[in-house]
Amino acid sequence: MTSADPIQNLATLIRCPSVTPAEGGALTALAAMLEPLGFTVERMVATEPGMPDIENLYARIGTEGPHLMFAGHTDVVPVGDAAAWTHDPFGAEIANGEMYGRGAVDMKGGIACFVAAVARHIEKHGPPKGSVSFLITGDEEGPAVNGTIKLLQWAAERGERWDACLVGEPTNPDQLGDMIKIGRRGSVSGTITVQGVQGHAAYPHLADNAVRGVVALTDALMYPPFDAGTESFQPSNLEVTTIDVGNRATNVVPGKATASFNIRFNDTWTAETVMGEIVRRLDTAAADEKMRPGRAPLSYDITWAERPSHVFLTRNNSLIASMSGAVEAVTGRAPKLSTTGGTSDARFIKDYCPVLEFGLVGQTMHMVDERVAVADLETLTVIYETFLQRWFGDART
Repeated sequence: MTSADPIQNLATLIRCPSVTPAEGGALTALAAMLEPLGFTVERMVATEPGMPDIENLYARIGTEGPHLMFAGHTDVVPVGDAAAWTHDPFGAEIANGEMYGRGAVDMKGGIACFVAAVARHIEKHGPPKGSVSFLITGDEEGPAVNGTIKLLQWAAERGERWDACLVGEPTNPDQLGDMIKIGRRGSVSGTITVQGVQGHAAYPHLADNAVRGVVALTDALMYPPFDAGTESFQPSNLEVTTIDVGNRATNVVPGKATASFNIRFNDTWTAETVMGEIVRRLDTAAADEKMRPGRAPLSYDITWAERPSHVFLTRNNSLIASMSGAVEAVTGRAPKLSTTGGTSDARFIKDYCPVLEFGLVGQTMHMVDERVAVADLETLTVIYETFLQRWFGDART
């Protein structure tokens, strides 16, 4: 059964140029792997005004519970300078024990290994004693509007229910067995606009420098720290990502300045409470006469980015124990349970069932010469296969 070979699976997927939002043949290739195993495969196209249509895939084997979902994405980021690659970014070439290609670790490799793990499980034991589904989007690397969130809604409206989910994103910093992601910090972004009065630099009393105001506001956002961290999460952290004035004249006082920021917050906060704290800090700084003598209160506006990401922590002991046990049984290492890193589509899935993430080593994701050790593909497949055996056993006890 060819789909039991993760190396061949990954090579097939890499050779599909599925740069977001293009399907590139990747979902078609995945369907061809799953249908011979007995999966019912459906393709769903999500639409949104002003956004590209996105093809997504949902496949299921089994009709009874317990029901395990594997979630991931076949879309990849652009290759960048193709001439800088030492191997064809869509060639799936193997050199020195590594397979090169865009998506090798983020995250076609995880999909290839889970397909192989399911195929091997079926070869040895028959269909799962329950159900396994694949929820695969083509919009994770894009705006994430027509991807997982809509695919979940579509499936749920058709009566699909899940007991647990594994997301196959690359979670390991250095080697397989390092880390399982059991949660993610929340994320909120916004832009502050400060209105001043433009004028001549030699006549400051006739102007109101917007730069003074934006510096005062951004300083208030970055200090003091929002918190000291919690048992499961590192401290919340806000970064000012850009300050823009648009003024090239050295003798003109700018009348407008903007600053954008992003905060990654832990379970001390919700998206709503952290936004409230940001506004409180801004209002306090805007009213501070010491920062702008004679100019307070400062006039500013804030625009929030759409759809903040909410913090979550998975507390499903059976799911965590099944994956931790599988990783340790195969690698001999007890993985760290972590909530570090950026956001993933797990932020949508957590509203439907417990979710964790475990996949390949992520050191080369999004880089020129993205690549994966061929040996890791086999090891991850064995981990996934062991996880399937453990989880279905645990879920039924």
